[in-house]
Amino acid sequence: PDVRIEMGLLTVGTPLSWKETKKHAHHVKKTGVQQFLSIYQRVKERRKDALKWGDELECTLVHFDHEKKQARLLLDSPRMLEKLQDKSKEDETSLWVPEYAAYMLESTPGKPWVFVGDLSEFNSVEANMKLRRQEVLKLLEGTTASLLTVTAFPRIGCPQFTEPICQPSPDGFSHSLFFPDEAIYPGHPRYRTLTRNIRQRRGAKVAMNLPIFRDVNTPNPFIETWDDPDSQAAALPDHVYMDSMGFGMGCCCVQMTFQACSIEEARFLYDQLIPICPLMMCISAASPAFRGYLTDTDCRWPVISGSVDGRTKQERGLEPLTTEKFVIPKSRYGTVDSYLCTDKYNDVDVVRDEEFFELLQAAGVDKLLAEHVAHLFIRDPVSLFQEKLDQNIETDSDHFENIQSTNWQSLRFKPPPPQSDIGWRVEFRVCEIQVTDFENAAFACFVVLLTRAILSFGLNFYMPISKVDENIKVAEKRDSAREGMFYFRRKPFPDDCELAAGEPEYELMTIDTIVNGKEGHFPGLIPLMNRYLDSVDVDAETRCTISVYLKLIQRKASGELMTTARWMREFIRSHHDYKQDSVVSELINYDLMCAFDRIMRGEQTCHELVGDLASASIN
Repeated sequence: PDVRIEMGLLTVGTPLSWKETKKHAHHVKKTGVQQFLSIYQRVKERRKDALKWGDELECTLVHFDHEKKQARLLLDSPRMLEKLQDKSKEDETSLWVPEYAAYMLESTPGKPWVFVGDLSEFNSVEANMKLRRQEVLKLLEGTTASLLTVTAFPRIGCPQFTEPICQPSPDGFSHSLFFPDEAIYPGHPRYRTLTRNIRQRRGAKVAMNLPIFRDVNTPNPFIETWDDPDSQAAALPDHVYMDSMGFGMGCCCVQMTFQACSIEEARFLYDQLIPICPLMMCISAASPAFRGYLTDTDCRWPVISGSVDGRTKQERGLEPLTTEKFVIPKSRYGTVDSYLCTDKYNDVDVVRDEEFFELLQAAGVDKLLAEHVAHLFIRDPVSLFQEKLDQNIETDSDHFENIQSTNWQSLRFKPPPPQSDIGWRVEFRVCEIQVTDFENAAFACFVVLLTRAILSFGLNFYMPISKVDENIKVAEKRDSAREGMFYFRRKPFPDDCELAAGEPEYELMTIDTIVNGKEGHFPGLIPLMNRYLDSVDVDAETRCTISVYLKLIQRKASGELMTTARWMREFIRSHHDYKQDSVVSELINYDLMCAFDRIMRGEQTCHELVGDLASASIN
């Protein structure tokens, strides 16, 4: 459609094919860098922005057929969004936006939480999450559908996994054998354009292979055969094969964004959260099954990273560079590659566009920030609209956001939009969504509180970027919360950084040690946060709310409580219909989703996930 409407960062217009987009790629990127420079020059000296934060919840519409005992993904988000967005105009309780899949809904609080010294906003976070969910459940009354917070629907990509039932098309946007085009959100052209253009840029379908969870009766070797020769070549033995953006971008998560008081504070916060990302991914793990099979991983990360990997063979190092400029080690959905405040621990080569790096440096941007931006801009735009080709450098930021928003990294460093009172922000992007609003509020408040302790004490979690990448690989693995070992810095206080000769800065630790502390190794994130709480004026109600949330994270880190992934895996393996063959049958999936629904509604207690803890938040 030839219209120009703004939907957050979603610009509506006439989408261009990859061939057309490629012609304009350099123009878009250069203009985007110039737009960043315009913003930077205007607001780099700005100080004393209010400390604000907000959460984003991605949820899943699930349809239940109780007679046939089937649970399917309900492709109804366009209709639901129309009603939810109309309601959002009437009050400031919530904001609703589309996500990649036609069964997904994303919500945020109507206004960001404003950090005040007494932390009283923590008493309202969970209540707001519940209220947002209730808005959808009210619209679903009289149906057999529900709104679940499930990271990865276990039978995504299986035959007839959607309601209504849709068939994948080998000639569709993704050419997928499993994921139908109808499951991609149809109300905005961005999502289908991204799907098509990433595939065309790559020169092949995306390919994700997760190791199969080997049970007693799992075929050995586990090999699937496909009529499609490209899929047959891409699928690995003993792995679950996936071939569409929908397998990754159709997963759900909970994200937090923090506004800092200045660019310097935002950069420091960004740096200190980099080593935290693998830990929170591990504790929040909630994705043990894909395409109807148990896998030997617990997190969505390798799937979502592969699902948007638009690198060509040359960029992946599989062919010599002839037409491409760079060999790029990672997908555009991946972990952060460099710190912004020091290069001491940047031990991974950062691929950058030299033209843009020199442009940024010539305009006065320091080396580390210039390298960060020039690294983002090695990527091409993959979704472009005809009406937005020509941009104003001073008043627009669409070309900058085009590249920024399709670098889906574990953290995102976010400049203020032009002509806005919004400040410099950091987005924390790794946490998987949990079953209940109580758990999701706990994870959100834990990360927020950690940022307050980091800024208050000037905590130092620096360690080599290469070790953070290793930690991510550990976090993805099955049961890593109990069995994984993670590199982490031993001494976090600024005045405690002197090391004896030969004493290491960092060492391998368990999640329990890092979160809860162990004498002689690390003081523990939660003890550090409690020390911060003791230093500020917090009323009894707020301290009680926070205490319950911290106990949940503490017990998940210690192994006393299960991660969602472990609970789902044990539910599946102990089900009477499970044949010890790694298969998640229709019946198992139905009963699992019913359990999600009952637990979410408070009709069933799940001691394995939350123990005897209950929300202290009543506002």
